[in-house]
Amino acid sequence: MVAHPSDSSRIEIELDAHLARLAPRPQSLEDTGLTQSFVADLVAKQLLEGGTLTLTELVQRLALSGKILESVLHFMRQEARIEVTPARDSSSALRYRLTDRGRASASDALLRSSYVGFAPVPLHAYAEIVRAQTVHERSITKSTMRAAFEEVVLQEGLLDRLGPSLNSGRPIFIYGPAGTGKTFIAQKLTRLFHDRVLIPHAISINETVVGVFDPVAHRVAVPTASKPDLSLDTGYDPRFVCCARPVVIAGGELTVDMLEIQYDQATREYRAPLQLKANNGLFLIDDMGRQKVPPAAIFNRWIVPMEDKKDYLSLGGGRHFSVPFDVVLIFSTNMHPLDLADDAFLRRIGYKIGFEYLSKDQYRKIWQDACREHGVVFDPEALEFVLTELHERESVPLLPCHPRDLLGIAVDLTVYLGQPRRLTKQQLRWAWRNYFVSFKDADSAGA
Repeated sequence: MVAHPSDSSRIEIELDAHLARLAPRPQSLEDTGLTQSFVADLVAKQLLEGGTLTLTELVQRLALSGKILESVLHFMRQEARIEVTPARDSSSALRYRLTDRGRASASDALLRSSYVGFAPVPLHAYAEIVRAQTVHERSITKSTMRAAFEEVVLQEGLLDRLGPSLNSGRPIFIYGPAGTGKTFIAQKLTRLFHDRVLIPHAISINETVVGVFDPVAHRVAVPTASKPDLSLDTGYDPRFVCCARPVVIAGGELTVDMLEIQYDQATREYRAPLQLKANNGLFLIDDMGRQKVPPAAIFNRWIVPMEDKKDYLSLGGGRHFSVPFDVVLIFSTNMHPLDLADDAFLRRIGYKIGFEYLSKDQYRKIWQDACREHGVVFDPEALEFVLTELHERESVPLLPCHPRDLLGIAVDLTVYLGQPRRLTKQQLRWAWRNYFVSFKDADSAGA
């Protein structure tokens, strides 16, 4: 009887083969795109930090094969920068350490660049990978959108506006009152991206290393061979990490400086800006208009990348370079778009999608879902009380966040009182008064 791989195993095997074609494992120093002297400096810095290391340990620290590193180590021995030490115990593995000359050269290398880590990917190779795994070569269909948002209550027609906007490859501007679900829905768009991409630990521009991989923005995909075995000659280049498509979110804390190469004076290391980390994924700029810098300064930063599909960055000292700009760029705001940008800029953004308040039917559906989440017995009369006696009487529009928030506060009270989770009108009114700011309550309390 012949064993056949499961569908999931087959998919993983196909994925591994695809990644290996996309970024094949370097078989020689020339394949890495790095110079011998550059890799030798990386080895020297690792030995300065780690002391005496075996070839296997260097392979793990640099993500380069033993065959490549052996040639570099041979070069370093010829230059009297390293020496071989006796094996420990019964191990037959050779161990390497720096000579006095090697420590001096490693210290010089650290002064030039403090980066100590996996070997970087050259800029030109990174650009090819980004273009090969672009986020824009996909066709989102109506059925795909419905499946991705099957359990989400949305206003009529919203999905049919968001879907085509994703197919366009153009930036998207979503706006509407606070609490209408803009950020929530924008983040859920990543449900449409089921594939995986390769993210480099770092890239090199000439011999300047810029760190790219960020565990906050990049969610590592771990199944089977997504973490390649460094002892093998097959598989994809281990200088990359296999990840879900990136999702980068910046809000009111965003400054223009965060959109440029970051240089840490303390560590003397370069880090990629937010949009470079978001390449091949989604970049959401939330709360537009709440930043400390004028909206025009942030918007103007995107004019050239949006039109050229390239971003132009600087390392300082007149050193400039360009990288592909391959992101689903989404602006989100609670303010009116015309209060943030002029018509000329808004024309450059393909889609302007407004989010509105809920209908009563939509509110009811979310309320029922929230009851299930909180383990609360659904009571139609209690819901009608919230809609008519609270929302209508106090002229509070219906927002998607209200049911979960109000029920959560009411449940907090039942736990405190040791009561069952069948909410009364009194408990819901108490939750309402603790959720919304009421000047009337404040005045009466002060009196």
